[in-house]
Amino acid sequence: MFERFTADARATVVSAQEAAREAGAGEVGAEHLLIALRDSAGGPARELLDARLPDQAGLIAQFEEIRRRGGLSDADTEALEQLGIDVFKIVDAVERSHGEFALAGRGSRRRGRFGHVPFSKSAKSALERSLREALEIGDRYIGVEHLLLALTVEPGPAADQLVAYGVDHATVRMALSHRRTA
Repeated sequence: MFERFTADARATVVSAQEAAREAGAGEVGAEHLLIALRDSAGGPARELLDARLPDQAGLIAQFEEIRRRGGLSDADTEALEQLGIDVFKIVDAVERSHGEFALAGRGSRRRGRFGHVPFSKSAKSALERSLREALEIGDRYIGVEHLLLALTVEPGPAADQLVAYGVDHATVRMALSHRRTA
């Protein structure tokens, strides 16, 4: 499958591994693919991301905060708040007792800059889904636009952030269809 990836899509996958390494994550997640994609996308995908998402640094900060909360999305945090549960107070209390990013799971906050970081199930699924997206559109290659489409439907923090900024599967498909008619 990787042989079908364009040079930009391959670079995105490599950059995602670096993003995970920099974050001290134990695995490359779909969110790392989105962080890398935010920086490397071109064409209609780039225009859509530039128009709707924060810059790469802002996106990284948002995912760091989600990771700090143990993976709870903004929507999860708001839902718990409506039940009278202050997630931020809980995170602060846990971190006072157990250290920064105690709820983040595997991996330390900052690990070494070398070595392989394995891909999570969600990242693998997004990469596989990008092939299906390319085939559905009729493309013989897998580009960054197919990765973006896949990230909109792979459940987790990346899709949650995309939806929060109005980037869903239909919106990306529409942007790509304009590419074909232009």
